[in-house]
Amino acid sequence: MMLITQTLGLPVITADEAEPLGRVEALTIDARSRSIAWLRLSAAPKHATTVAWSAIEAVGRDAVIVRSRTAAGPGQSDAPAHREALGHRILTEHGIAHGTVKDIAFDGTTGQIRTLYTALGDISGDRLLGLGSYAVVVSAGPGGTGRLAE
Repeated sequence: MMLITQTLGLPVITADEAEPLGRVEALTIDARSRSIAWLRLSAAPKHATTVAWSAIEAVGRDAVIVRSRTAAGPGQSDAPAHREALGHRILTEHGIAHGTVKDIAFDGTTGQIRTLYTALGDISGDRLLGLGSYAVVVSAGPGGTGRLAE
């Protein structure tokens, strides 16, 4: 399990060529699949500022490994608009606030979102419904009361 905050700033290197591609600037989440879809890179060549999760071989404590420069190549036009989750409000689909996102745990192999961490309690990643410019939207607890069951 990895945290988004632990991943930010990690070097991204290729497995085949051991070539640095840049550093992780952001992770783009696909709310529909509830997983990391893209890595956004800083200090990267213009042609490789995003890397699709499908090109990632491993995410570790010291680096993110991409299969090859070819796997990390073009395809940036396929990258969705980035919506930041960290620091944003959390709302249920009924509009009930549940604090702000402090961090997000994800599976370093599959990219699946496991847990959203807030000061008001943890929310299972399988409750993620959407990510907007204003808030992260999650499903309400059992019974649809709007309150989140922990």
